Amino acid sequence: MKNSILFFSLLLLLSFGSCKQSNKTNEKKVINRTTLFDASMQEGISCYRIPSIVTAPNGDLVAAIDERVPSCGDLKYSKDINIVLRRSSDNGMTWTSIERVVDFPYGQSASDPSMIVDQVTGEIFLFYNYMDLENEKDVYYLHYVKSNDNGHTWSKSVDITDQIAKPEWKNDFKFITSGRGTQTREGILLHTMVNLNNGLHVFGSKDHGQSWFMIDKAIKPGNESKIIELSDGKWMINCRANKKEMRYSHVSSDQGLSWTTKAETSLSDPGCNGCIINYTSKKDKYKKNRLLFCNANDSKKRMNLTIRISYDNGQTWSNGKVIYSGSSAYSSMTILNNGNIAIFYEKDNCSKNEVAIFSLDWLTNGKDSLNL
Repeated sequence: MKNSILFFSLLLLLSFGSCKQSNKTNEKKVINRTTLFDASMQEGISCYRIPSIVTAPNGDLVAAIDERVPSCGDLKYSKDINIVLRRSSDNGMTWTSIERVVDFPYGQSASDPSMIVDQVTGEIFLFYNYMDLENEKDVYYLHYVKSNDNGHTWSKSVDITDQIAKPEWKNDFKFITSGRGTQTREGILLHTMVNLNNGLHVFGSKDHGQSWFMIDKAIKPGNESKIIELSDGKWMINCRANKKEMRYSHVSSDQGLSWTTKAETSLSDPGCNGCIINYTSKKDKYKKNRLLFCNANDSKKRMNLTIRISYDNGQTWSNGKVIYSGSSAYSSMTILNNGNIAIFYEKDNCSKNEVAIFSLDWLTNGKDSLNL
C-alpha cells in the first residue's frame, strides 16, 4: 500500500469580504485562465461560491462549488444551496457542463465542498455541510458523497456527524473546512473541522472511509484550515484566524496529540480561506521539497491573490507571485498530471470563479523547474 501512495504522490499533493480586475503584465503570463462558474451561466442562480479542486486518479480535474439559488447567503441563511461541479480531461483546456451532485429538496441545503482523493482505492470523497432549515434551523450536519469513477458519478449522501462531532456540540456552529483534505503516506485520510465554540479539530479515516475518527484536541487559533503531511512526517495545519491580520500554523510530531503553534507574520491574511499543498518531496526522488501556499495576500481586504513556495517545510516562504491583484477570496489548489499548478478561486466580489493554470517555471521566474 505504501508503494502505491508513493507512486501517486504528485497527484495526491499530500495536502493535500470582497472578492477589481488587473491588467498587470505578470498576471497575463499565466498559462491559462478559464471562468468556470458565474451567475450568468444558469438562470435563477444568485451566485456560485466556495471553490474546491482536485486531480482524480486518472488525471481529470474535478472542480466543485456551491450553487446558491435564492441568495448568496451562507448555509444558515439559504434554503436552497446545491453542490455542483465541472470536470476537465485535458489539463484544464476544456470543461464539461455544470452537473449537480448534491441537490436536496427546497428547505434543505448543502454547502462548503471539500475533497480528498484516496490514491489507494481510487475513490474521491466530497465533503459538505448540511442543514434542514425547515425543521432544524441552525443545526449543522457533516456529510460526504464519494465517486469511484473519477468524478463521473457519485454515491448517496453519508452522514458522519456522530463520528466526528460530540453529541453536546449538536447546536454549535460547526463545519468541515471547504477546499480539500489530504492523505498521508501511511494511507490515513485527514481533514479539519471547525467548532467556533471549541476550536479547530482534526478528523480522518484509517480504513479508507469505512469509519471516521475525530482527534479530541482543540487547536487555537483556528478557523478554516488545511492540513498536510510534511516531508519529515509531521502534520502541519495552516489556518485562517479572524482579526489577526495573518495566518497561523500548527505542527504536530505525534499525529495530532499535541501541537506547536506559530504566528505566520510573513503571511498576511484578511481572515479568509486559503490553501496549502505539497508539490514535490525528496522522498519521491525529486531534488527538492516544495510546498505551495495561496491566499488573499492583504491584512485588511480580500484581494491580491498570491501564491508562494517554500523549500524548507514552511519555515520560510517566497515573496510570492500575484495570480490576481484585484478582489479575490477563497482559493483551492491542485497539481496536474503534467506538473502544472491549478488554482481555482473567487474573484470580482465573488461574482466569478476562475481557474488559473501555470508552471513552476512561471512561479519562480525561471529559477526553478521540476528538473532542478
